[in-house]
Amino acid sequence: MSEALDALEASLPFDNNGKTPELNSSKSSITVSKPIPYTFDLGNLLLNDANPLPPNPSQAHLSATARDCAQALINQLLTTCPITSSSDGVLMTLPPPSTPLPREKPLPAEKEKTKWEKFAAKKGIKDKKKEGKMVFDEETQEWVPKWGYKGRNKDGEGDWIVEVDEKKEKKKEGKGNEVGVGGEGRRERKEKVRRNERSQRANERRGRKKDGGGG
Repeated sequence: MSEALDALEASLPFDNNGKTPELNSSKSSITVSKPIPYTFDLGNLLLNDANPLPPNPSQAHLSATARDCAQALINQLLTTCPITSSSDGVLMTLPPPSTPLPREKPLPAEKEKTKWEKFAAKKGIKDKKKEGKMVFDEETQEWVPKWGYKGRNKDGEGDWIVEVDEKKEKKKEGKGNEVGVGGEGRRERKEKVRRNERSQRANERRGRKKDGGGG
């Protein structure tokens, strides 16, 4: 804030004695009164002066007007903003800015969509909500990973006793499968992974054909 106040003072013309020309003879009052009251945006250290200037104003008049604006802004800051003292010095807390300011740089260009994003938008596929890698296990009252070592996707694989589905057992007997009950969940999980991989490769091939590439 001190830099902003220094900039306000630097904007005023000074003579060799460090005073504005109209202040050489007498000291100006710190009380500023104008026909049209000033409006302030203290968050931006901004004062708006709606009082019109006369035609072809002199340099002295412009300097006096600038001094009055700077004085009124300082008065408003000192009388409305909380001031505290700390080990770093005296600090003034400014309110949030109320005047919208233009961007310093233009808006960034929109990122081009990937082939998958175009395909998903065309097919109406929505992205799954991204969640954490951990999930709460109600039985153990602990957070466990969703996949991988000790993951929830392996529930039941290590159980010493497993409930047998009679219908599935009859189907396996008819097909001659000899997979143990304990390994059934592992086998189904691996088969599901393979199905997903085959489906993904098929989608990629269809996408390349639609884009005119080789398949």
